[in-house]
Amino acid sequence: MIYEDYLAALLRPLGVYDLRAGTVNRGELGAYGKRLDHMEQELEDTAREMNLATARSFGLERVEELLPYRPVCNTPGQRRAALAALLRIGGDSFTPAAINDTLRGCGLNARAEEGNQPGYVKVYFPDVAGIPEGFQELRTIIEEILPSHVDVTYVFWYNTWAMAAQRHPTWGHAQATGLSWYGVATENDGDLDWP
Repeated sequence: MIYEDYLAALLRPLGVYDLRAGTVNRGELGAYGKRLDHMEQELEDTAREMNLATARSFGLERVEELLPYRPVCNTPGQRRAALAALLRIGGDSFTPAAINDTLRGCGLNARAEEGNQPGYVKVYFPDVAGIPEGFQELRTIIEEILPSHVDVTYVFWYNTWAMAAQRHPTWGHAQATGLSWYGVATENDGDLDWP
């Protein structure tokens, strides 16, 4: 009860109120103080959620409602970074660096490179072996971000035998972990470099 004590300290110099614990006056100050404490917490929460850099819940949801699509990510930190990237999209967002910055707004570390011919772009997912989860959603977002005249090719990678052998010296070792062929091909715990 921070505000109860604060109010009592304000009234004590007047000498008119009995502010001892258990008195009617102190009880009334306690009720006011409780509401003021609650209001202060609400104001702190609102101030935090109004800033994209610090938002954790309803502030992120409000920003997502402004966009035609939602980023594909889960944690508040990932959502903040993705929303910041999506909000930076503008009329001059079509350089390779700007496109890559915007693609981070999809929630995965996607990377675009210019193709061998003008008007072609290759999109990679360097942190995800195989086809990323939620790829159809990602594809829709990526194709809305990139200029409509650009042809997009998606490039997926899988573990090579050498990469799988770094984790599993024998097939028996891989089977003991319960992985299928596809599981071995897409296993990625972040310790291997993207090919």
